[in-house]
Amino acid sequence: MTINFNKFYKDELTISELQVGMENGTVTSKELVMYYLNRIAKYDQDGPKLNSILEINPDAIFIAEALDYERKTKGVRGPLHGIPVLLKDNIETFDSMHTSAGTIALENHIAGNDAFLVKKLREAGAVILGKTNMTELANGMASEMWAGYSSRGGQVLNPYGYPDLFVGGSSSGSAVAVAANFTVLSVGTETDASILSPAIQNSVVGIKPTVGLISRKGIIPFTYSQDTAGPFARTVTDASILLGVLAGVDKSDPATHKSEGRLEQDYSIYLDSMGLRGAKIGVYNNASNDYLISDEYDDELFNDAVRTINDQGAEIVENIEIPSFHRKWDWEVTLYEFKHSLDNYLSQLPPNLPVHSITELIEFNKGIKDRALKYGQDKLEQREALPITLRNPKYITAKLEDLYYSQEQGIDFTLKKYDLDAILFPSYIGSTICAKAGYPSIALPAGYMKCGRPFGVTFVGTAYSEGVLIKLAYAFEQATKYRQSPNITE
Repeated sequence: MTINFNKFYKDELTISELQVGMENGTVTSKELVMYYLNRIAKYDQDGPKLNSILEINPDAIFIAEALDYERKTKGVRGPLHGIPVLLKDNIETFDSMHTSAGTIALENHIAGNDAFLVKKLREAGAVILGKTNMTELANGMASEMWAGYSSRGGQVLNPYGYPDLFVGGSSSGSAVAVAANFTVLSVGTETDASILSPAIQNSVVGIKPTVGLISRKGIIPFTYSQDTAGPFARTVTDASILLGVLAGVDKSDPATHKSEGRLEQDYSIYLDSMGLRGAKIGVYNNASNDYLISDEYDDELFNDAVRTINDQGAEIVENIEIPSFHRKWDWEVTLYEFKHSLDNYLSQLPPNLPVHSITELIEFNKGIKDRALKYGQDKLEQREALPITLRNPKYITAKLEDLYYSQEQGIDFTLKKYDLDAILFPSYIGSTICAKAGYPSIALPAGYMKCGRPFGVTFVGTAYSEGVLIKLAYAFEQATKYRQSPNITE
């Protein structure tokens, strides 16, 4: 089947360009949805089979048609009116799509309600196009499991070198879908590096916000302390627009209560092409010593990024020290909170589903081991023995130490010591200290290695500094225009 999409004058369109097109009648939301579904059929589920999409929303075209009619009769709700968005498969939707976190056990799970962030997307007029593949249970399944693999969905591939390149952390499907132009926007989630890593690996923009800026309600959990959703887009502008829609105080999520009065409804107000002028940026230069996967780091490209930031008027502070960066982080918090939060989630699932605890999930997987246990389930089994009650002294101590060393002896200490607006990391090596602190970061493209592999940088700040980070990242993006589309062939 061949569909004529000549009206799409270029492959990668931004929110602004699409809104102009829908206003002047050049394109409709329905045609846009059909365009992306066509690309998914040709390149994700056929051709190179990037496998980033787990399922599509069977009502997406109907929803788009309704939004087109609403545009004509009532006007536009906002910048996301008629814009397709994909969701990671651990985000609940109250429709015909399933929410499984990549597990076979939950492949028939249809949530009773939309996640809070999904309600906000629908109210903004977005078209939920479908669910994206992910690392099963957000990498809580098996230590040998490849990033981007799930028993339900198989392996997600990197569009910049699909048979060979690392695809990044558990939100890999969401990042690949944006990179390969299967959608305008997508939503991922992060506990540690699950947004930042796939953004870097797939040459897109990913924002990991302050924990509590976006409600966790309706997301299959990994932890209480570190989990957050966040946007993927091809530009800082589009990512900032999506962030403003996702952010909000939710009375049913205590983490968002501290965001009252501290979040923005429109983060695009920070888009300033001169945003680096007068900023003071601390550069973490120890990547060659700290980076465990050497082929993800490129010293020349990182130095080029630093020079660009300096050329744009920022004051650079080289070789900054972060006192706690080299400490051996204790993983007790994620171990105990994964057990507690996932067991609680499973226990509340409808009785028709086959599992209602981690123990039942382990046994279910053993019963279909040929399908479910390609990489085993040692992480699940390790957590099964932990207590369901969060009172273990190791856990409590680790939780307090995580906050102290990541905030007071980590990011906040360094920002204050050098009087910085932000810290710049190569790739995503600052993900863990940001995750432990619950602090925001934004990853974006910074060139390509000689082998064609994407490279990127991450701007990091203190709590609720999303606006500052967007300002810096946008100025860097506009000065460099590094991002290139992947060369996808059938």
